[in-house]
Amino acid sequence: MATLSSLLLTALLWVPVGTLTCYGDSGQPVDWFVVYKLPAHTGSGDATQNGLRYKYFDEHSEDWSDGVGFINSTTGAVGRSLLPLYRNNNSQLAFVLYNDQPPKSSESKDSSSRGHTKGVLLLDQEGGFWLIHSVPNFPPRASSAVYSWPPGAQKYGQTLICVSFPLTQFLDISKQLTYTYPLVYDHRLEGDFAQKFPYLEEVVKGHHVRQGPWNSSVTLTSKKGATFQSFAKFGNFGDDLYSGWLAEALGSTLQVQFWQRSSGILPSNCSGAQHVFDVTQTAFPGPAGPAFNATEDHSKWCVTPKGPWACVGDMNRNQREEHRGGGTLCAQMLWKAFKPLVKAWEPCEKKSRAYSLGSPAGLWT
Repeated sequence: MATLSSLLLTALLWVPVGTLTCYGDSGQPVDWFVVYKLPAHTGSGDATQNGLRYKYFDEHSEDWSDGVGFINSTTGAVGRSLLPLYRNNNSQLAFVLYNDQPPKSSESKDSSSRGHTKGVLLLDQEGGFWLIHSVPNFPPRASSAVYSWPPGAQKYGQTLICVSFPLTQFLDISKQLTYTYPLVYDHRLEGDFAQKFPYLEEVVKGHHVRQGPWNSSVTLTSKKGATFQSFAKFGNFGDDLYSGWLAEALGSTLQVQFWQRSSGILPSNCSGAQHVFDVTQTAFPGPAGPAFNATEDHSKWCVTPKGPWACVGDMNRNQREEHRGGGTLCAQMLWKAFKPLVKAWEPCEKKSRAYSLGSPAGLWT
């Protein structure tokens, strides 16, 4: 019986060799998916599983669904997609892991001058995926040989978006990273990969764009032809990503969810033709919700109230991040997922809120 169980588990976690793509909760390849890790208080049952539940949405979805298992498991979309990174035969892959709050290690790197940006590039000779997320200390280095979820990221909400791209699109993606100026904490970029992606090699070396304009927007096309718009800014841009650029670029008012337990939070902004409102409460549809406040949510996303755009990224709205790199990934097919989630937002006449950086929550960004 034990042998049969082992075989079933192996079959469940099997990922075809040479198929480097995002994998959905179904266990099958998908063009893209979004995962919304729920805050800890929204769960019930076993306390050890609290803060590990998530909602899931992909190209086949009409509405959010409960995640398969828990976010720390390789049976779900995030863990399964990252499995190739932790295999012994990953020498044929190129990867770049970046995070302004990297996994704990003996290495001490000052990330304050780097972009406020978190993500994974994982590719082979045919293509791969870009995972953009809000999770501190994630994912583990490839040398750990195992996927895991950081315990410190269980309490608050988090968002992750994975998009499968053909190899050619990583030229534009890598150039976008020269604007966001990420802190790379693990990578493999050897042989042909270094030659094909010179911008990515510059990013790994810690280099960034040297002259203006200090922001860049590019259209990216997924493996199945879905269109995404990537927005990236360098610190010299000197303005808020959302009110200083994105609202005008999308031609619409924005409702923005971001981490609101830090100093210098920017209030809702109605000074321009397109307004930017800070989301204060999120609620998933249905009687079971769940609903939670922005102070319990470390995710970073925005939506145009009347359509047709929604974006998932890694930047907050605060004074410090006006002068740091970062960005967001937008698509029209994400709108139906995020529009119903906005339950409340801050009107423009309300004064800016302030949270002390001296509090434990203030240590997160």
